[in-house]
Amino acid sequence: MEIRILTQDAIKEVMPMKEAIEADKEALKMYSEGSANIPLRANLDVPEHEGQSLYMYGYAPKANALGVKIVSVYPKNIEKGLNSVPATMVNLDVETGQVSTLMDGTYLTRLRTGAIAGAATDVLARKDSKIFALFGTGGQAETQLEAVLNVRDIELVKVFDISRERAQAFVDKMTERFKGVFNARLVVAASSNEAIQDADIITSVTTARVATFDGTLVKPGCHINGVGSYTPEMAEINEYTVTHADRVYVDTRDGALKECGSLLQPIQKGIYHEDQVSGELGEVLLGKVDGRKNDQEVTLFITTGSAVLDLVCSQKIQEKAAEQNKGTIIEL
Repeated sequence: MEIRILTQDAIKEVMPMKEAIEADKEALKMYSEGSANIPLRANLDVPEHEGQSLYMYGYAPKANALGVKIVSVYPKNIEKGLNSVPATMVNLDVETGQVSTLMDGTYLTRLRTGAIAGAATDVLARKDSKIFALFGTGGQAETQLEAVLNVRDIELVKVFDISRERAQAFVDKMTERFKGVFNARLVVAASSNEAIQDADIITSVTTARVATFDGTLVKPGCHINGVGSYTPEMAEINEYTVTHADRVYVDTRDGALKECGSLLQPIQKGIYHEDQVSGELGEVLLGKVDGRKNDQEVTLFITTGSAVLDLVCSQKIQEKAAEQNKGTIIEL
């Protein structure tokens, strides 16, 4: 049995962000039309080490995609100089069930998660959006920035993190990385309020259990991406934002309404109802649900992640890697 091994560098060589965004759009359309079999992920607590181990699996026949991503969340890994969200993607051959590819699931997670917020921004944000506020500078932040810059002509990015030092390091690194690629100017915001002032797009990508910004200060017409809340305890988007957004969209109802604290907490308090969710992003892409109606609406997109994104994106990566002879082949 031959297995292709794909590192982060190999994935980057074959899958640019623009293609990942389109792959995520296709994945969510498959999910929303019911053509993919995606069980809710299994989530195991590892309390002795303050970690969680998640297993995201499924089958998307339209994409010939079958597999499982093993991903863990260990916040204290940062103190050890390790990734806080290590992961491995295992692709299987749909005809034989044999493992066909192993790839860096950590980067795949960052890529497809950035891409899904990029897809939501592309579909829901005002076309003339110029100012982008980014909350969080962890491992997911880089692709979140890259995705938004790919779909809108952003002029100013305001970055906020609870550590100003981390925010400045991120701004310096991203300024250097995207020099000559995008025209956006990156700056560190001194406060959360300063970050969202005049922001056309806001992305929060943190594991915070409390709100990262004051929803009452969001300007009309803003689009918001809530990316980091994947458990009922996490609520980086405050209740005001959820209850006052003109339109609220999710990647999958099944995931967001079972796992996302930003939605579950106001629902449990009785100030919001799941029926108020406008729809899945895939339903908007399929034309089954309306997107933004005008430039004054505040739109909110919540993603908790879904195996369908990993499956479709990784399958496309595998196919392109095979075409371009990238990666390392091992025999088992």
